[in-house]
Amino acid sequence: MVEIISVRFKEGGKQYYFNPNGQQFQVGDGVIVDTTRGTEYGLCTHGNSMIDEIELMAPLRPVVRKATQEDKLTLERNKEKEKKAFAICQEKIAQHGLDMKLVEAEYSFEGNKVLFFFTSDGRVDFRALVKDLAGTIHARIELRQIGVRDEARMLGGLGICGRPFCCAQFLDEFQPVSIKMAKTQNLSLNPTKISGACGRLMALSDPPTAIFAISDVIAAGVVQRLLRLQKIPGRDVDVFGFDNTDISRMITPTLSTIQQPGYLMGKLATELLFEKMEDLTAPSKTIFVPHELIFRETTRKAVKSEEEGT
Repeated sequence: MVEIISVRFKEGGKQYYFNPNGQQFQVGDGVIVDTTRGTEYGLCTHGNSMIDEIELMAPLRPVVRKATQEDKLTLERNKEKEKKAFAICQEKIAQHGLDMKLVEAEYSFEGNKVLFFFTSDGRVDFRALVKDLAGTIHARIELRQIGVRDEARMLGGLGICGRPFCCAQFLDEFQPVSIKMAKTQNLSLNPTKISGACGRLMALSDPPTAIFAISDVIAAGVVQRLLRLQKIPGRDVDVFGFDNTDISRMITPTLSTIQQPGYLMGKLATELLFEKMEDLTAPSKTIFVPHELIFRETTRKAVKSEEEGT
């Protein structure tokens, strides 16, 4: 067994394991780590824990130290420099007449390297552009061509469901998706309905085994849609709602849901708000409140229990 912490370098980006070197870290702590790209700043997404060495895909790199206030200021300065570098690069691209769309500029934590991400329909000869940028920005320059799915992940946005793009929130890797997968899931084959903002198919590589909705009302709609598709909730796919409202008990089949302590959450939120108003420099807090998972007919666990009882 080895001790690790999880670190993320970008919001919604992939998490990486690092050796804490005997130090203790909590979720939200800034950390300075040694990476293949040099020294970088990241956020701890999972504190000290033990895992089996078999789970490691590569040797662990060490955490150099916990981030200081000066490190955070350095990060902010880099963000400002990225904006200027982005504007400079856009201007140079226009001057060189290159057919490429600049997506993002990213400074290394140490400030000695700038990485520019761009999209283009074909190959781009940007050697002259790199020399021009190096002479203007006075840093090591790297240009990297990316696809439209990576562009959507970097820029972010809202999907047709009204929520932020899945790729920008929790998808670590992009899997190949074909129209055959959309057919398997009985999805509409209208490109405007099954394609994301990037123009690529949104169909899952495998049919879902469970659906978690943000409210009981939306979950009830999911249940009705599944029934119209001749899919049985609780047997073909599990469905969970949220809030344990009256509708979760009124629909057929009855809806599994999550009961949250509304009063307690409101009370804690009010207390935190007043604490922040009294001291604006006070650090943010993470508070965990108890939730109850209520199993009913739309989950396999409830169905199995009923069958065993009979």
